[in-house]
Amino acid sequence: MALSLSSLYLSKSYAGQLLNAPYAAGPFKPIWDSLSQYKTPEWFRDAKFGMWAHWGPQCQPEFGDWYAREMYMEGGHKYKYHLEKYGHPSKFGFKDVINDWKADQWDPEELVGLYKKAGAKYFMAMANHHDNLDLYDSTHQKWNSVRMGPKKDIIGGWAKAAKNHDLRFGVSVHAAHAWSWMETAQRADKHGPMAGIPYDGKLTKADGKGTWWEGEDPQELYAQNHPLSKNSEDNGMIHSQWAWVNGVSLPSKAYCEKFYKRTIELLDKYGPDVIYFDDTILPLYPVSDAGLRIAAHMYNASIKKYGKLEAVLFGKVLDEQQRKCMVWDIERGQTNEIAKEPFQTDTCIGSWHYDRPVYDNNWYKDPKTVIHMLLDVVSKNGNLMLNIPVRGNGTIDEKERAIVEGITDWMQRNSECIYSTRPWKIFGEGPAIANAKPLSVQGFNEGSVKFGAKDFRFTTKGKDLFAAMLDWPSDRTALIESLASNKVNKIQKVSLLGYPGSIEFEQTGEGLKIKLPEQAPGSIAYVFKIYGAIV
Repeated sequence: MALSLSSLYLSKSYAGQLLNAPYAAGPFKPIWDSLSQYKTPEWFRDAKFGMWAHWGPQCQPEFGDWYAREMYMEGGHKYKYHLEKYGHPSKFGFKDVINDWKADQWDPEELVGLYKKAGAKYFMAMANHHDNLDLYDSTHQKWNSVRMGPKKDIIGGWAKAAKNHDLRFGVSVHAAHAWSWMETAQRADKHGPMAGIPYDGKLTKADGKGTWWEGEDPQELYAQNHPLSKNSEDNGMIHSQWAWVNGVSLPSKAYCEKFYKRTIELLDKYGPDVIYFDDTILPLYPVSDAGLRIAAHMYNASIKKYGKLEAVLFGKVLDEQQRKCMVWDIERGQTNEIAKEPFQTDTCIGSWHYDRPVYDNNWYKDPKTVIHMLLDVVSKNGNLMLNIPVRGNGTIDEKERAIVEGITDWMQRNSECIYSTRPWKIFGEGPAIANAKPLSVQGFNEGSVKFGAKDFRFTTKGKDLFAAMLDWPSDRTALIESLASNKVNKIQKVSLLGYPGSIEFEQTGEGLKIKLPEQAPGSIAYVFKIYGAIV
């Protein structure tokens, strides 16, 4: 089915049928050939580092990602946690978790200010997750954060804070998959005293009499009035069905159009320059053209707003043609070569949704890990988007704050090698390159290597070459083989960012040998600014 529909989208006859579809007028049409006119805006290429609040009601239990799905998986650790904390999911379902979420200590101005100080040039906030709750004032989705839970316009608050701190604003949209992702809510226990009693996934408006949600329809949230996907009882099946293949229950036209209207309203009402889709290629593709229409709408609206295209739209698992139509996003990983087109790596210091066990067990990424990822990604023509998990109450914990402060300290000393840079002819050198794990279809190859003092990552800015050394050598001598006298022009000068003194060096056929000062300037990674290598 995917192949036939994909061919349909590319056909000229079908393109003609779309010309009257409700999307913003302009040069972009919702077909691949038209979207391939896209050029990544310079502001994004210069920004290099963004921060993300992947925050919603699933953070309220403080028990990690995919809580709304896995709380309905009998016997699983989230199911057991839910029983102990809230009760049985036939009586206290995810809709009730939403009601429990108050976000009463949320201060978007303070958090966005913290992230800007850490060096972020753009900020992204989650507008909805697979749990299907819109975190904004949505007129197409009654289950939203203004009417439910915190009774706050979450996206509105983040957008205002980003504007006040002069950061580009983005939103992440994940709700296209609620249709299949929430199928676990249709189940019932198979064992124990509650065996056979259905969870709350099939409840309707008529079932709400006398409850806090009286008058509301849970199906507008859960969207489970449909047959189950093939092998739905297999909890891992959803991963192979993510691209709407392999027997997944296909969403209705009404569901697809509602998603489209919700997303267009989000774009029009809050005006983000960035939108991230947690989907293969585009949301609902190839079942629906909704994602294609959203892309055309966003690009055309951006041109109307700025007089030029300033919008950035991320897609996952893209082929070569699709990477010309949007920015390729890699989750928790990076390419092992310089990418032809700018890309983004998105990652998190812990679980995507706040996870108390990560805090308790000190499992967060430390600042060194984050900065090494940033240097590696930027050297390959990419940007890094970093999520700092937010607690249900709207705060980050003290360990997270210390990590952000560690990033801040390094960026304040070394950000010259990050912002407005471009890749060199090679991205780096050192033993870590040979040990890097191959990139999977979606990503997930981070943390596969440990960087040392012989590992370097390169960036350029005009005629300046930056070489970031990823550890401090015990003998206080750095050797950069790629800068040997027979490989590049004669080096005229070397400085070390954050160090006020002069740096001694020698360029030979072996490489550029640098004598380091007795005391390292800072920690984590050390950046040489090299003059003369680039003509």
